[in-house]
Amino acid sequence: MTEQTTDVIIIGSGPAGYTAAIYLGRAGYHPVVIAGALTPGGQLVNTTEVENFPGFPDGILGPDLMDAMRKQAERFGAEIVYDDVVAADVNGDVKRVTLDGGDTYTARAVIVATGSRVRKLGVPGEAEFSGRGVSYCATCDGFFFRGKPIVVVGGGDSALTEADFLSRFGSSVTVIHRRDAFRASRILVDRAQQNPKITFRMNAVVERVNGDDQSGAQSVTIRDTVNGDTSDIPANGVFVAIGHTPATEFLDGALQCDEHGYIRVDGASTRTSVPGVFAAGDVVDGVYRQAISAAGMGCRAALDAQAYLTGQA
Repeated sequence: MTEQTTDVIIIGSGPAGYTAAIYLGRAGYHPVVIAGALTPGGQLVNTTEVENFPGFPDGILGPDLMDAMRKQAERFGAEIVYDDVVAADVNGDVKRVTLDGGDTYTARAVIVATGSRVRKLGVPGEAEFSGRGVSYCATCDGFFFRGKPIVVVGGGDSALTEADFLSRFGSSVTVIHRRDAFRASRILVDRAQQNPKITFRMNAVVERVNGDDQSGAQSVTIRDTVNGDTSDIPANGVFVAIGHTPATEFLDGALQCDEHGYIRVDGASTRTSVPGVFAAGDVVDGVYRQAISAAGMGCRAALDAQAYLTGQA
């Protein structure tokens, strides 16, 4: 077990964390990126082809994009630590984070870029067909299901927004919701109900995602919550939109968050409620949740941290 001191600690290794590391490294600081033990690179490491990140006209695999960002950060002096933060003391001039392996790091500034985790269904076939039919991002993967049947699971604003978007691509879109009424805004419900491509299965839950190794997902088995009947719905695309959970447990309430758990920042900046602590990416952004917007926020976090360290903020 060791304790090391550095200029800036970046917690998280997705587009926001790696971009912040690139900027801070080029500025002459020596950021330490706590990348995580199991899934360094964030959600993109579980994504197949990324076609909407600028600069890659033929697309790029999510893991390859994250690997390139990591190498670029290391080129400018960032240190990557493959462990998880289990505790963080961010009050005071010196911030201290403790890792699962027992090591500690101290710094004058911390950037939190831990992202958010999608809530999953937890049913058979979901993990097996993740990236091969099962998706958690319509804008990322909708194009791949052009002319194919799609289901969207959820009843909130995100679910109905994704259903409307996916209707541009799929031959049909079926929204599966476990209740008899939507939580979504009235305007989104009306829009979905007026869309001839969208149908609804209310009072229903997904029991299983069905498919095969060669073709990926083919259908979902649903159960009627009223009478218990089960049936299969054809689906090559299964989009799960039942919410996200910001990854902030390790902070133990040290930073102000909104009612959904996302870290609050000061206006368009990345400054949090604690001086010297900044936040970027999906741990702040519950609306856009895109790799490019997270990367942009990582850039802002790095510049905000530099201003803090040089006494300009």
